Amino acid sequence: MSEMQDYRSSLSDPKSRKFETFSYLPEMTQDNIYKQVKYIVSRGWNPAIEHTEPEQAFNHYWYMWKLPMFGEADVDKILAEADACHKAHPNHHIRLVAYDNYKQSQGAAMVIYRGPIKV
Repeated sequence: MSEMQDYRSSLSDPKSRKFETFSYLPEMTQDNIYKQVKYIVSRGWNPAIEHTEPEQAFNHYWYMWKLPMFGEADVDKILAEADACHKAHPNHHIRLVAYDNYKQSQGAAMVIYRGPIKV
């Protein structure tokens, strides 16, 4: 078996905290985010934007930015909504969620903007 890396993440060290699957990878570029949104749209999933204060990010409830974008297929419009949320809440984490109508679950969820970390 290959050697597994331990990602040290704890509540006592705010800089170590991980969010969703993609946070264990290097930070996504705008092009990477664009490709992820394009994939979400290609699957027919419904995107939604959520946000919360960094210190509340581990709670189950995040604030919803407007309503989910049911049937939206324009990647640029989806990213424009994420940017608008980020501008309205610059100190919050912003998360993109994609809902799968058929499986009745989230198909994807990723933090695309991180608010400043208070230590």
